[in-house]
Amino acid sequence: MLSQGVASRGELMEKTANEALIVLGCPEVPVQQALALYAADRLNDDGYTLTIAGNPSVLNLLRISDPKKMYLRELVELEKCIDELSQEMRRPALVLAFIHNDAGISYASTIRFLFHGRLVVLIFGRNAEALSGDLDCSCDLITELAVHNPGKLRRKLDLMMGWEKR
Repeated sequence: MLSQGVASRGELMEKTANEALIVLGCPEVPVQQALALYAADRLNDDGYTLTIAGNPSVLNLLRISDPKKMYLRELVELEKCIDELSQEMRRPALVLAFIHNDAGISYASTIRFLFHGRLVVLIFGRNAEALSGDLDCSCDLITELAVHNPGKLRRKLDLMMGWEKR
């Protein structure tokens, strides 16, 4: 029998089996904000316990964009999230990584090293094609030259995630 406050391995696995993590880069490319909130809404509808990781600037933009926390549940700074992944304190079933620069490629590779579940990488922005060639890890990859209009990238994400029928 377990004492109060201690969970069995099975209970921990059940808890983490439906966790999702969205990883965001610097908020320089406008489509990222819209797609992050869109993906958060869809993942919440799918029953995931959602965490969004990013730098303080992008997290502050999200807080301001969703003051009633309709879409956002838990926000965490990216470095802390990477640390928690490395210590297996955070074990999501799914990670969506939004990338528009070289730093994002490095973060995605680090996450792939630490995380063995489903990794969906969205590479966007003016240099999307070149950046996608720099990514060297197994993942479900979506690439689009989107900067201001998230429409095509959203449709590709819908297809990848099975959301197109909604």
